[in-house]
Amino acid sequence: MDKKMIERINFLAKKKKSEGLTEEETAEQKELYKVYLAEIRGQFSQTLDNVSVKEADGSVVPFKEAYAKQDK
Repeated sequence: MDKKMIERINFLAKKKKSEGLTEEETAEQKELYKVYLAEIRGQFSQTLDNVSVKEADGSVVPFKEAYAKQDK
């Protein structure tokens, strides 16, 4: 996500509050939010790939593996 995209998201959010958006701007805002959320989710997933959990027996397993055990 580049700085221009974030600036555009912020501009549209402020404009929506102050005077409202056109249909085209609303569609653009929705699309920008989709891209933004996809990036945030990707970053979060990468962070979880680097997190480990220490089990009660002392073993250390990746977070996603430990979380998958809880679902079973």
